[in-house]
Amino acid sequence: MTVAEKYIVNTYSNLFEGLNSISKIELLEKLAKSLKKEVKNKNEDFFKSFGAFGSEKPAEEISEQIKKNRRFTSKDLKL
Repeated sequence: MTVAEKYIVNTYSNLFEGLNSISKIELLEKLAKSLKKEVKNKNEDFFKSFGAFGSEKPAEEISEQIKKNRRFTSKDLKL
């Protein structure tokens, strides 16, 4: 834990001292949920980083379809 993180934890813990027990329990539950969500998001982000294309078609068919749908236009640039 970095010095900044320790400072943040200490600051928040001082704020929590004024809360009643029920509020502290709710806070703990929300923190636990955020930890679970964080792990899930990291896993999803990891698998999304591969850039896979989601299709059941074979690669050759997809490639052919892309080539057929290409549209080229010529424009004169006025300089």
